[in-house]
Amino acid sequence: MILYVDCFSGAGGDMLLAALLDAGLPFSDLQADLSGLGVGGYALEARRVTRHGLTGTHLDVHLTDEERPARTMPAIERIITGSDLDEAVKVRSLAVFRRIARAEAAVHGTTVDQVHFHEIGAVDSLVDIVGFAAGLARLGVDAVYSSALPLGGGTVHTEHGLLPAPAPATLALLAQVGAPTIPGPAATELVTPTAAALLAEFATFRRPPMRLRSVGYGFGTKEFDWPNAVRVWLGETTEELGPPLGSSEVVLLSCNLDDVTGEVLGYTLER
Repeated sequence: MILYVDCFSGAGGDMLLAALLDAGLPFSDLQADLSGLGVGGYALEARRVTRHGLTGTHLDVHLTDEERPARTMPAIERIITGSDLDEAVKVRSLAVFRRIARAEAAVHGTTVDQVHFHEIGAVDSLVDIVGFAAGLARLGVDAVYSSALPLGGGTVHTEHGLLPAPAPATLALLAQVGAPTIPGPAATELVTPTAAALLAEFATFRRPPMRLRSVGYGFGTKEFDWPNAVRVWLGETTEELGPPLGSSEVVLLSCNLDDVTGEVLGYTLER
């Protein structure tokens, strides 16, 4: 299976995970996988919502613990490597966090091990990152693709104070992979650092030919004049079928004709 992430209104980590649920990931499977993480202090709620004529899923991570610890990369590694998660999910989740750590270290002028995750290290971001990696495995997704990312403007509130949007970490993460961006329609944050890290790690930034099996909408919390959602397309690759009609690719077939009669050649041309 392949997954295409249509970021027509940006993306957040919770939105990406909600879109997987809407596309067919069973909520009970997500809960079972996250229970293996061994982290408490939260409760998950997935609910159906309809906004601007579109229906999809909104995922809430209700924190039952007021503390949001600023964890270091070694602390994150201990949580994930010591969990009961599938080994492949551990590897992919850690790759996302290490990518974030490199971006944060570059932004704040420190080392990877000295980076203190604030919003990213909180329980909800652990849920988003590990849940997304586990969800892809559950759905049998072998490859992820993404559209260009609309980046808004304005400012964003962080543990470091008021910073320009897109957040510096978001831009650093997207620069790591040369992700394509387009101007966003809102003067606010449209792509969060968590979503940027997930897409930078998992996605190839193009839309593939595919045979659709399901579509899911994951809604965010902010309200705009349009649906604040990310859309995922789940299906099978059709790249082996070649380019679609009307594409600019031309294939030349050639051969040598030696001992052949005109009658055979005429019949062959008709066929």
